[in-house]
Amino acid sequence: MANRLKEKYLKEVVPALTEQFNYSSVMAVPKVDKIVLNMGVGDAVSNAKNLEKAAEELALISGQKPLITKAKKSIAGFRLREGVAIGAKVTLRGERMYDFLDKLVSVSLPRVRDFHGVPTKSFDGRGNYTLGIKEQLIFPEINFDDVDKTRGLDIVIVTTANTDEESRALLTGLGMPFAK
Repeated sequence: MANRLKEKYLKEVVPALTEQFNYSSVMAVPKVDKIVLNMGVGDAVSNAKNLEKAAEELALISGQKPLITKAKKSIAGFRLREGVAIGAKVTLRGERMYDFLDKLVSVSLPRVRDFHGVPTKSFDGRGNYTLGIKEQLIFPEINFDDVDKTRGLDIVIVTTANTDEESRALLTGLGMPFAK
């Protein structure tokens, strides 16, 4: 079974972007390259169980095993030593990436309370979009009863677009609900 969002990209988004930005070839049309989900667990320094729980939740959300990230530097103010595990991240590509993006846009984001759309200022200048989510409960895979505390996560959508304008047109075409 082909992915719904990938089909939409090929059938609707590519022709629309080609017309809007006058691309000479189909290969010049920007596409979503990868999606990185990152969960920083600052309190993992004092309690390692929190990191395990965060990694489990990230695995449920993404459908793939997260990589445990370690501190690069020691910071005395945060009681942090170099090499201590302080977070988890997952990089999604291909089918899983499209599945996740589809789920994010059509199921998870509409579940956010008082949702007026995602901010338009979160582009980095090179066509990548970063979205911070305050609590992991908006994802349907997370069982409300199993959650010990709410954790946020960052979602970075990396595209092949050269400018923020192209990237925004791409994400809008894929159904990302930007704030008006």
